[in-house]
Amino acid sequence: MKSVLIVTDAWHPQINGVVRSLERVAEVMTARGLEVKLLTPLEFVTVPMPGYGEIRLSMTLQRSIDRKIDAAAPDAIHIATEGPLGHGARHYCLKRGLPFATSYHTQFPEYLRARLPVPTSWTYPILRRFHAPAEYCLVPTRSVAEALTAKGFRNCVIWSRGVDTTLFNPDRRIEGPSPEFPWPRPVFLYVGRVAVEKNIEQFLELDLPGTKVVVGDGPSRRALAERYPGVVFTGPRQGEDLARFYANADAFVFPSRTDTFGLVLLEALASGTPVAALPVSGPLDVLGDERVGGLSEDLRAAALRALEISRDACRHYAARFSWSASADQFVQYLPEISKTAMA
Repeated sequence: MKSVLIVTDAWHPQINGVVRSLERVAEVMTARGLEVKLLTPLEFVTVPMPGYGEIRLSMTLQRSIDRKIDAAAPDAIHIATEGPLGHGARHYCLKRGLPFATSYHTQFPEYLRARLPVPTSWTYPILRRFHAPAEYCLVPTRSVAEALTAKGFRNCVIWSRGVDTTLFNPDRRIEGPSPEFPWPRPVFLYVGRVAVEKNIEQFLELDLPGTKVVVGDGPSRRALAERYPGVVFTGPRQGEDLARFYANADAFVFPSRTDTFGLVLLEALASGTPVAALPVSGPLDVLGDERVGGLSEDLRAAALRALEISRDACRHYAARFSWSASADQFVQYLPEISKTAMA
């Protein structure tokens, strides 16, 4: 195998775990000598997703997708999302009898139900049909694999995630008063999309000492900032700027019930910041036995418990997760294409 084509509807300028995961794995594969090609919305005319303007949907015809895949002439194809480009690439592979892999990043049925009265019993069959022809459907954790298998998925394999322990580092923490982080401690931090499906209001409503800080953007940000004037909303942050927020928080609060993994959990832990979360898929898999975080349906109790956890223990735990190991799994589940079939 020499070249890999990754097809994804989620890409820059979006800032989320899907984009970061694909980007980092692609970097590792490139460093190992594989040629990584990307088919993303940047190559097409796009329109904003209704109700979620920062997500752009590609407007294109099947023949345009076909031409781009033909030009790429990959040795393996991975379809990362179930959007317009994902469906187009799936159609291309099925029509030509080509093997491909997919990945399952987002509990879309639960996200949709949080916004509209659409039962998950309608949407899971659609997702199952999308992923069924793939040789492998890569999922982030064992509990997600088990949940999808119970819903009729038959091709789930584990593709875990990593964390950049150089960027996300406890050394970025500033002890004592700082103009950059002037808020009363303890600082309880949330990083991620500011949207209804993230269950962020459960965090914002908690009676906690110190300061709540929200880093990120999304369709609910303006309304929530007006409703909770005592909360600091910083907007989106990236790179070293984001890493400083992680390191200078006293606890990271993750209220989501629908994330399949939660890359932000590892970023917080790598920064030495303990985690408070609900005992659901994602946090349960990442945090394990709670030595580096508090897991409870009582999110306030979990947040206060997190303040007592060793920051050194958090950093040590996060060091187990590498993007190199994540890339190993990704490459393992890339079914190779016969060039005879591509011709």
